[in-house]
This record gives sequence, structure tokens and C-alpha cells, in this order.
Amino acid sequence: MIAVPAVDLRDGACVQLVGGSYANERVRLGNPIDVMRSWEHYGFRRLHLVDLDAATGHGSNFPLIRDMLAESNVPVQAGGGVRTDERVEDLLAAGAAGVIVGTRALEDRDWLAELAHRHPHELIVACDVRERRVTTRGWAHTLPVDILDVVEELSSLPLGGLLVTAVHKEGQLAGTDLPLMEDVVEASSFPVYASGGVTSMQDLRALEYRGLAGAVIGMALYTGALDPVVVAGEFGE
Repeated sequence: MIAVPAVDLRDGACVQLVGGSYANERVRLGNPIDVMRSWEHYGFRRLHLVDLDAATGHGSNFPLIRDMLAESNVPVQAGGGVRTDERVEDLLAAGAAGVIVGTRALEDRDWLAELAHRHPHELIVACDVRERRVTTRGWAHTLPVDILDVVEELSSLPLGGLLVTAVHKEGQLAGTDLPLMEDVVEASSFPVYASGGVTSMQDLRALEYRGLAGAVIGMALYTGALDPVVVAGEFGE
């Protein structure tokens, strides 16, 4: 299993939110490129880059993302508000190793299917989950559908993976939702990446034991709850 630091962008800064709430911002660092370089320096071999402004329809950090992709020395999966063919193409052309698609992919399955077949194994579908229900539009809208039903519906597509974020655990440093992640892995034909609540090495080992392909880590790394050298050393690939 690979550990993947999250670099979440808001107003040109790198931030971390608590519980998926944009009103509850706990971490703000002014130079995201320096943040990216620090994770590379610690030995991480993949990064997770998300435009929170684009996800909520309140702006775009795409020029910054393009610069970060150009300067990165490791593969970067990038997303946040990706709702057009053009943005997918732009991110891939800029050097993204994978493109994260969420809201439109979940609300417009025909668009997702066409895009997935045009870019096989390059799309990662982000399923943000709050108490087993899938949320979209920057966690503001809850769909009347269970995450396992979504996983089953996506099973025929040539996706690069599923990113499952336990929004109810996000940024709280209280552990991840292991039953949720285990159920998704068992139901999925794709690699599954976990996000939300990863706090300790025990959390990471428990996710690895349950078959997760990777874990996206945010708050625990930014606050020092997890030692980045130790994490990168044990979960580098």
C-alpha cells in the first residue's frame, strides 16, 4: 500500500479542513509548491492534489496546479471540480498521472463512461461518503444512494481506481472508517484508495491488511500526528 500526502488548494494556499467543513479550516500554508517539495523530500512517491475552490464552484487554482505538476518529481493525481472533457485533457497534458473526477462523474454516468473509455485507467472516481451515502458538490449535496451500489454500477468501466473519502472522519484525527473501506474493497474490481481520518501507523496497517491500494493522508501529516519519514519509509509503494 502506498501513502499519499494530500495537498488541498484554497485561494492559492495549501489548507486542511475539519469534517469537510469549509468554515472549519485548521491548516493554511502560503506556498503549496514548497509543501509539495517537502513531501517529496520526506520520500513520498505520489501526491494527491485537489482544487477545493473549483470543487465548490468558487474559483480555480488551475494555473497553480499546472505549475505544481510541471515541478513535481513524483506522480501526481489531480482533481477538484473536474466537470468537463477539457479540464481532464488539460490536467493530463499538464502532467497529471491520474485525474480525479467526482461530482459530474457520479451524477452523469454517460459522461463518465465515455471519458473512461477514452482515457482507460487514467481516471480515479472520488466517492465522498458520509455515513454510507455519497456526497457531491464539495460535500454539500447528498445523493440518495449507498456507496456499495455506486461501486457495483461502476464495475464495468476501465477506471484507474476509486478514492473513498469518509467525510464524517475527515480532518478529525480520530481514525478512519475501517468497516466502510473493507466493504468497498470487497465490492470493487478496481484499486481502492482510502481518505479521511487516517491518524496513526495502526490505521495505515489496518487499511493495508484490508486490501487498500493506498491511503491519502492530510491532517495527520500537517499537524505532526504522523511522522512523515516513518510513513514514507513503510508505505512508500
